[in-house]
Amino acid sequence: MVRADEEYVERVLSLVEAVPRGRVTTYGAIGDVVGSGPRLVGNVLARHGAPVPWWRVVRADGSLPPSHHDEARQAYREEGTPLRRSGAAVDVAACFWDPADPTYPAGHDG
Repeated sequence: MVRADEEYVERVLSLVEAVPRGRVTTYGAIGDVVGSGPRLVGNVLARHGAPVPWWRVVRADGSLPPSHHDEARQAYREEGTPLRRSGAAVDVAACFWDPADPTYPAGHDG
């Protein structure tokens, strides 16, 4: 397994902090920006993501690991993040934030 160095970890966490409230991005989109795959991004968030809004990073299908679902759902409600009709996943098409697009607004509470 590839280990993330401190600079890489900081880049990932910085991008996660930039995702505006009510929006989400994907592990893969962050990986594309920082030059890695989605699994390494997920590993960084699992180990170092507690202080950042980790719930704003989802799988490409809008889901989170089941162990995070309840806490994330509460955050989505508080932030007004669009969910799919089933409520089991985020509506990524409706609220995707692209970390590679500099025209998107960034900020902790966007």
